[in-house]
Amino acid sequence: MANTFHVSLNVASIPDAVERYRKILGAEPAKVRADYAKFELSDPPLILSLNLGGAPGTVGHLGIRYADSQEVATQLRRAQGEALEPFEQQGVTCYAKADKFWVRDADGVPWEMYAFLADAEAEPAPDPGLTQFLSKSSGGCCAGPSR
Repeated sequence: MANTFHVSLNVASIPDAVERYRKILGAEPAKVRADYAKFELSDPPLILSLNLGGAPGTVGHLGIRYADSQEVATQLRRAQGEALEPFEQQGVTCYAKADKFWVRDADGVPWEMYAFLADAEAEPAPDPGLTQFLSKSSGGCCAGPSR
């Protein structure tokens, strides 16, 4: 599996956003929850997540889904070597089980770097560590009430 670009957008209404993105993308969502929806496109390779919270119409976070946890570990070591101060999460469940880490770009936009491990039906639990990491940004998956 190739690496896939990930964009998370903040929306006011999941049903309204899903209806509109079905038309824009010409595709059905891969997952829909009360506070989350995900579209997965193969061409161009894109994972588009729609999340309640944050200012509607803004980017919540960006990211890259890697093929496996070994590649995430390689990229984590690289990020550490570049002094990007990554926030690491192993085996975390947030709409799916994943190994991941987060970094911020020069303007504070959070980037989620992860490998998908398994689908999850359980509702995500807030992660206080992630909430603290994202406190200077626009939010992200499982950040808790402030997202």
